[in-house]
Amino acid sequence: MRYFKIVADEGHITRAAEKIGIQQPPLSLQIKALEEELGVKLFQRLPRGVELTKSGEVFYSEISKILNDVEKAILTTQRVERGDQGEIFVGFTSSVISHASTKLAIHNYRNQYTSVSLSLKENGSEKLIKDIAEHKLDIAFVRTNGVQNNNVKIHHLCEEELKLALPLGHRLLKDDNDFVNIKDLKDEPFILYRRSSWPGIYDRLISVLDNNGISPNIIQEAPQVGSALNLVAAGMGISVVPNSLCVSHTENVRYRSIKCKQTLSASILLACRKSDGSQAVKNFIQTARNTFAENKE
Repeated sequence: MRYFKIVADEGHITRAAEKIGIQQPPLSLQIKALEEELGVKLFQRLPRGVELTKSGEVFYSEISKILNDVEKAILTTQRVERGDQGEIFVGFTSSVISHASTKLAIHNYRNQYTSVSLSLKENGSEKLIKDIAEHKLDIAFVRTNGVQNNNVKIHHLCEEELKLALPLGHRLLKDDNDFVNIKDLKDEPFILYRRSSWPGIYDRLISVLDNNGISPNIIQEAPQVGSALNLVAAGMGISVVPNSLCVSHTENVRYRSIKCKQTLSASILLACRKSDGSQAVKNFIQTARNTFAENKE
């Protein structure tokens, strides 16, 4: 079909053969074989070239569409292979999406790979990792790597400070320091998140408190950060939140660093399938890692 089209475009078999890079006799045999296969005369031979017959004009119009579609298919396939086109499904937790670098990573990827569609889904870390293993998601920003799955790989992006959330007028705010000693948290009423929703943050906090001889008095468990902060604002107790969420409830809540020997932080991780060879996913991982590395707090 390509040979036929070039001959038609050139109107001359010898010139077409030169353009293709073959000899004239083999090209003539190709055209003859095509005409015999179709049972149709495609060219009218002239003293100084060839011209399409009426049937040849119809065939030219139809195969031009086919060849264009083939070219598009090739280009699309190559773009998908390079990760320049396609669709990826990205998950995130409510706390991770608040981090500036997470939002910037998604922004940078969308700007660089404009033909790749992103489908976003929010959930807890454990559910997101499970969805990746079950091929419901391609990649996810999570807080914990505690879910053991042989087909899931975890990339560490950064550690984010956990800060104390205190209701306005709390006794620990009287010194007007920008930190609170962890020893002063003994006997304080804690509002924590359910471990099933925030296992990474929950386990890290309990571990640090335990290492400092504090058994937290947990008076309430909240499903999400917003719920916990509403209860803190109401004066029911204290809580801890990732630093990126300290912009919430600033009229009724004050945030302070926690002074202790261990680093009190929460991880931001990127989970994906080990077996996923998608270049689009690899490009997303690289963009996220570069973004977090360039914007360390």
